Amino acid sequence: MAQLNPLVGDISGNRELIAQSIAAARDEHRADVIVFGELCLCGYPPQDLLLKPSFVDACERALDTLPRECNGVTAIVGAPRRMRGELFNTATVMRDGEIIAVARKQCLPNYGVFEERRYFAAGKETLVCDLPGGLRAGVTVCEDVWSTAPIADAARRGAEIIINLNASPFHSGKLAERRREVATRVDEHRLPVVYVNQVGGQDELVFDGGSFVMDGGKRVAVQTPLFQSGLYPARIEKGDTAKVYGERAEAPVGDELIYEALVYGVRDYVGKNGFRGALLGLSGGIDSALTLCIAVDALGGSQVTAVMMPFKHTSAMSIADARAQARALGVEYHVIPIAPAIDGFGEMLADVFKGAGKDTTEENLQSRARGVVLMALSNKLGKIVLATGNKSEMATGYATLYGDMAGGFAPLKDVYKTMVYRLARCRNRSRPVIPQRVIDRPPSAELAADQLDSDSLPDYDTLDAILEQYIEADQDAPAIAAMGHDAATVAEVIGKVERNEYKRRQAPPGIKITARAFGRDRRYPITAKK
Repeated sequence: MAQLNPLVGDISGNRELIAQSIAAARDEHRADVIVFGELCLCGYPPQDLLLKPSFVDACERALDTLPRECNGVTAIVGAPRRMRGELFNTATVMRDGEIIAVARKQCLPNYGVFEERRYFAAGKETLVCDLPGGLRAGVTVCEDVWSTAPIADAARRGAEIIINLNASPFHSGKLAERRREVATRVDEHRLPVVYVNQVGGQDELVFDGGSFVMDGGKRVAVQTPLFQSGLYPARIEKGDTAKVYGERAEAPVGDELIYEALVYGVRDYVGKNGFRGALLGLSGGIDSALTLCIAVDALGGSQVTAVMMPFKHTSAMSIADARAQARALGVEYHVIPIAPAIDGFGEMLADVFKGAGKDTTEENLQSRARGVVLMALSNKLGKIVLATGNKSEMATGYATLYGDMAGGFAPLKDVYKTMVYRLARCRNRSRPVIPQRVIDRPPSAELAADQLDSDSLPDYDTLDAILEQYIEADQDAPAIAAMGHDAATVAEVIGKVERNEYKRRQAPPGIKITARAFGRDRRYPITAKK
């Protein structure tokens, strides 16, 4: 099982990675068959690159060179391919210099982050072919194994095992979902399933790998590590029921798993996009504290810059805690007061603001001054700015456009505030680098005297419970109130979510870790009667 981390669009680089993996499978592992992930040759998801004829041409040229790498081994490679004037998402079976057969994906997902019907035609039948050792394999692609018909078709035509190529992105609970779905197919036909998934971060998505082989008794006989690329062997013996042997890696669970996904997503986004490192505003609050930990664990302390930008509302506690965390993590650390910028804006705007009282305008100026500082440092240092806002803030608009929303990537964009606290405690269990009072203190933006988040929002336990029902489950206000929430509070929260879609459209991309993330996953109109 070739659990690899391809780069979208890097056809020549991916082709070389595939060729090297084929050679290693044959020469080092003595494998008969090597199976790659879905669309491994071009990377997944290629999105509208597939609409460019030159891109598909390049994929087909590269694919046609791979059979010569397959002397003595069978390779099953995911790639886009035109057939009879239509474009298919295929698994191409090759051996000893020849393409033996091509499986065409039948079930094209068109929900959540998937939009494959935009690009591909659907296959009509399941490929069944002979593999070395006499096994007959039904070759399928991703969603095909989530449906009954393709596997039933393979079983009717004598398949003894099912091979399934995947590009299945991570969200909390996804590993268990995959196993349940595959177990259902196994239960229907008692055929072992080889499930090969890719790894890597790709924009908002993180692919966790976790490839596995489930035997005919629904036992996970082989399990690869999560978030690790590599070649992982499984031995399958022909018999009345094919027997499966191999190793089972332990997987992180719960908050530890989510934290690892965030780290992996940041590492790949920064690395694949060619940044020299990352920088962020370290406020002394919980969100920036957790973001700094993720950045350091992803990139190393030497590649991360943290900036404290105090103003008169910044507490001594925040300044001290930010400094302590920066030292504990070994990052480059700067203190850049923003009072000169705020004074300058005050002078510039004095005539226009004359006679008007102070309001959130002055608060937002503080946040925007900090955004200007961070973006200037980004331009000068070649480091990406990591925005530190969380999903609760993004949902309710408790964030400043061109201020704390400034940045190129938002690691916590899909992380509710209550989960931010859980992840901070989880990270501190391995080494306590976030000061405990950052976790314990009431959250505050510190843009006004004695300001607390609770001045503007319900307590986060209540808020996040309402948001999960409204965003993840698409429940309406009466249904949420019927779950025991105050009706006025529910209406207030939903109103904030609906009014702030325009802000979310302008937010940087962030890592999807829930079943319903903002962005490509949840698409709502800005202008609408809601």
